[in-house]
Amino acid sequence: MEEARALTSSHWVLTFVCADLPGIVHAVSGAVVESGGNITESQQFSSADTGRFFMRLQVESDSDRSVFESALAPVIERYDMHWQLDVVGRPLRTLVLGSTAAHCLNDLLFRQRAGQLAVDIPLVLSNHSVLAELAGFYGVAFESMPVTDAAGKAAFERRVLEVVEQHDIELVVLARYMQILSPELCAALAGRAINIHHSFLPGFKGANPYKQAHARGVKLIGATAHFVTSDLDEGPIIEQNVVRVDHSRTASELVSIGQDEESRTLTQAVKWFSEHRVLQDGARTIIFR
Repeated sequence: MEEARALTSSHWVLTFVCADLPGIVHAVSGAVVESGGNITESQQFSSADTGRFFMRLQVESDSDRSVFESALAPVIERYDMHWQLDVVGRPLRTLVLGSTAAHCLNDLLFRQRAGQLAVDIPLVLSNHSVLAELAGFYGVAFESMPVTDAAGKAAFERRVLEVVEQHDIELVVLARYMQILSPELCAALAGRAINIHHSFLPGFKGANPYKQAHARGVKLIGATAHFVTSDLDEGPIIEQNVVRVDHSRTASELVSIGQDEESRTLTQAVKWFSEHRVLQDGARTIIFR
């Protein structure tokens, strides 16, 4: 479990992951009742593939954190659970990485300011300066560091880790950050870094993927949000969206449609993560919508 925070609330969110054994739901529910809580939302899943059990609860209670922890402790020990307890709606401390594309960053910052996304973004860190004005419009601090060689990449990644420590960052979002993270940084951010990439059938890599898609007459375009791993664009998938297009669409129209899907998909993935609705089951995710 993550380090305990001194929080008080009347509405809590609890998540549990453990081996799938009899009696878990009964034991957890009993502990919640013992602590004076009322369950307002409950979702669970048993993975036949991995033999693991996943559960997410929202609980209303006037009890403080220590009361919950005391009531849950015997259950956690008995089932050897990995668990988290947090306040419903608490903004997640989030670092955003960007390059030059503004659409995903704009959507995240707008929805944060509008109260539609439970994140607190203290900084946007980019390898280009072009997004500074956008971040400034939303009142978010911005830093840029060029990444033109190995030394620049190493310096940028050191800065990422510094910001993570300084601001107690819980989530790192790659909002079209167009650099491959080193295996070392991927390992340091495992399970708390989300990336977005376009999804084409067939797939097109390299420069101008939408131009390639237009030339091939692609009929479906979309986007995939996933956890960052050292395997490029192959981390556990959190969310995917797709839209149908036809021969009448120009290459520039495909870009616009694709950017809308990228923004929508990334924001949804961040929203679910910030609400503790995303749990990992090996190479895939369990999403409690």
